[in-house]
Amino acid sequence: MFAGIDEVDWTSMEHAYGPADDVPDLLRGLASADPSERESALDGMYGAVHHQGDVYACTLACIPFLFELVVDPAVPDRGGIVELLTSIGGIDVDEDDIGAAEDEAEAEGAANYAMAAAAVSAGAGVFFALMADEDPGVRVSAPLALATLHGSPARVLALLRERLPVERDDEVRLALIEAAGRVALRHGPLTGRIADWLSRLAAEANPPGLRLAALAQLARCAPGALPGDVVRMVSGLLRQLRSVPGAPEVSPAGPRALGVPADPAAEAAPVTLVGQLRALSAEGRTGRTAPWTADLLRTLHVGLDDRVADRTALLTDQLCSPDPGQRIDAVRMTGGLIRAWRGSYGELVRLVGEQLVSDEPKLAEAASHVLEELFGLAAPAGDALAARVAADPGGWVKEWASGPPGLGSAVKALSRLGDARAVPALAAALERPEVPHDVGYALGHLGPAAAPLAGVLRRRLSEVRLDEEAYDRASPLLAGLTALRAGEAAPEVLRILRGAPEYRGEWLRTAALRALGAFGPAAHCALPELRALARRPGTAGAVEAAEALWAVGGDAGAVLPVLIEGLQAEHARERRAAASALGRLGPHAAVTAPRLRALLLHEELWVRVDAAIALWEVSGRAAESVPVLLAAWEKNRHVRVRVAECLARTGAAGAGPDAAKVLRAELASVRRHHAMDGGYGSHDTYEDEKLLALCRRALLGNTGKGPTT
Repeated sequence: MFAGIDEVDWTSMEHAYGPADDVPDLLRGLASADPSERESALDGMYGAVHHQGDVYACTLACIPFLFELVVDPAVPDRGGIVELLTSIGGIDVDEDDIGAAEDEAEAEGAANYAMAAAAVSAGAGVFFALMADEDPGVRVSAPLALATLHGSPARVLALLRERLPVERDDEVRLALIEAAGRVALRHGPLTGRIADWLSRLAAEANPPGLRLAALAQLARCAPGALPGDVVRMVSGLLRQLRSVPGAPEVSPAGPRALGVPADPAAEAAPVTLVGQLRALSAEGRTGRTAPWTADLLRTLHVGLDDRVADRTALLTDQLCSPDPGQRIDAVRMTGGLIRAWRGSYGELVRLVGEQLVSDEPKLAEAASHVLEELFGLAAPAGDALAARVAADPGGWVKEWASGPPGLGSAVKALSRLGDARAVPALAAALERPEVPHDVGYALGHLGPAAAPLAGVLRRRLSEVRLDEEAYDRASPLLAGLTALRAGEAAPEVLRILRGAPEYRGEWLRTAALRALGAFGPAAHCALPELRALARRPGTAGAVEAAEALWAVGGDAGAVLPVLIEGLQAEHARERRAAASALGRLGPHAAVTAPRLRALLLHEELWVRVDAAIALWEVSGRAAESVPVLLAAWEKNRHVRVRVAECLARTGAAGAGPDAAKVLRAELASVRRHHAMDGGYGSHDTYEDEKLLALCRRALLGNTGKGPTT
């Protein structure tokens, strides 16, 4: 084994962390008799040689030796090596991708991917023999390797169908079915045959786990072929799985799927990434009946896609399961569904709220985190949240090993509902030596119910030392006072404005100016300071000071020169701030219309949007602004809330039929406007629900109030 490995010029190559002269030792480590050494070697291969999916010259040089390892039955844990080869060769790159590279390094990377795919595919025939290997871990990995890499998909499919009746390992059977789904996705002409086979497997008297796997892959590759009563079928299969005595506790995400050994020697404390993944997987499987159902259900939900009613019904059933593990999965899937799709979720949210009283800490924690992201949609769980908050004062604030403390998720969820029952928890948080960093934002959702907390906010702000830690201490307090518009706190805020230290001083002054602006005329004591700051146009805080000066004193003559100069600032952020401030002046800033009109051609989309809104508000005319806003709406989904706010203020009728058409199309969409595959933000659902509300308000017609002044 490893013939010629020392003849490779490894020192001339590099991997993610430098010279590749350590690669021969990693390859030899994969064949070691020591499980921990094998694990470390596999970790090194993924961490350096195939770092985050990258393919280097040394990765290509490893391929022949990896194939030597997988065909040698004396090498333990070859399933992990099969998966490594599958990952290295599984990225499809063609000549167009290489030609489209923007620089030499990118072109070289694309060429490496293409060479890896060709090299691994050329040797993929060895995986056929591994389908009957004595090691179940190898048999788990081989089907997906063939489905991904082999150039004869019909032959692969025939072998998958041949192996399923004779295979006795449940995990391997699931891998065979998953591989069929992968073949269908990669080779369209075979999809019909595979869908027919999966449909028969799901309908016949097979074990419930196999039938569920068939339905999941059917949803993945041919959702149109799913039976009409798929929710009833899946619910029934889940009940059968829960009733199976001694159901196998294996998971496609478990040790063998990771290529990690199942022998006792491998159960030592994990020191590698692979070991940590194994430990997390094992922890997630503990005490569960058929834990692999979570992966199958996730696949099924992805396949059901926009069938929100079916997915909601299925999750409702999952949340009623007697198995806490299945309910944890259902809670998390519920969060994913609501984040991506619009629908009627009242009953589903109520059931998530019921999990807050579970004796299983992970279940209650998962439920509170999901509810935290729902804002107003969490209303059906309001009483459950209030009960949870009242019963768990120790969870009101979370301490972290690094960074400031934060509010517990149940407190945040209740606050974001605007529920006054969150006030005692927030009051207690404000009395802590270190105020949670997010307490001010929580107060912003409570409205008048939080007004009694203005006094303690003032007191704590007056106690803030104006040193290098001033921003961290003061910013949550300033955010709270801004949200409450607590004008009586103007003297305390003015102290912060005047004494902001050099370190993060600009951030601190910005927060103070926003607070004074929110106070409006009640902050009249700050007028001299605001005038002085506004007289320094061109400085970083001049536009913010002018905006606060307008809100407090209403003197357009004093602020217009500053804002006009801000429109010519070097940075787009400052131009946007100036334009937005001019929009708030309304007709008082009509003289700036030509300058705003010129910005409608700016290269930065957000500058164009803010200038168009401001032009509409200062001129009272929509003709020039609406085309810019609608073009931005189509080009960048993230501007939609900003545009809809403008249309809601002015009324869509004045914007013309094209604007009304766009608003109606948004309301008709089932997909949330900024839903992304593979990522999300904590406020995504809130922003989308806000967009829907604004669209409805805009379509009600012109309010008769005209542009906001």
